[in-house]
Amino acid sequence: MIGITWIHVAGGVAALVSGTVALAVRKGSGAHVSAGTWFCVAMFVLGVTASILAPFKSPPDSPIGGIMVCYFVATAWMAVRRRSGTPGRFEKIACALVLVMAAAIIGHGFEVALAPPGEFTAPPGAGALFGLGGICLLAGLLDLKFIIRGTLSATQRLSRHLWRMCFAFFVATGSFFLGQQDVLPQAMRGSPVLFVLAFAPFALMLFWLARVRFSGSSQLKRYRRCPPLPRVPAA
Repeated sequence: MIGITWIHVAGGVAALVSGTVALAVRKGSGAHVSAGTWFCVAMFVLGVTASILAPFKSPPDSPIGGIMVCYFVATAWMAVRRRSGTPGRFEKIACALVLVMAAAIIGHGFEVALAPPGEFTAPPGAGALFGLGGICLLAGLLDLKFIIRGTLSATQRLSRHLWRMCFAFFVATGSFFLGQQDVLPQAMRGSPVLFVLAFAPFALMLFWLARVRFSGSSQLKRYRRCPPLPRVPAA
């Protein structure tokens, strides 16, 4: 498992670097597309390796967290690549998957909340589980609404892309700046700066969502450079 651990660490570092670049450069530019692609790859590596390593932790953890990361990155990527704005088989499978994950996470949250004191000592606590489960439930309900309506406008697609990518980026920043403080210098541990860095993706998410809503047409033109998904011949 040592090799997988190092791959997991490398994926996390690559996600932090590429995610920062993707948020910093001009949206729709070549640099943004390239950094965003590398961010997706890095987050998939992070999610898959996290799922593999989770059962081997002490105490063992659930692989759902890593699968959740892959779900948010995949649906965010598809939102901007599928220019037709219509749901396909992928969106339907993703919707079912995230609703199952939401039920499992919230169910475990109740299990932790109602357990005798001391039975569950390792994080995450009940509050964090309810929060993650609630976000998965929200994403699943939005997927279901998308499937029922059958279409998304260009602004809706871009908003879907933004908030899902930013939440995935928060998983990376939160896991490092808050969950791995033991690898940081002693003077930095517990610093408010770490909390600011960890939650920065949410602030950037709100900024870009507002930017898209109030200047949507100009922002959307920049995404026209993204190549469309390749057509798959019918069987």
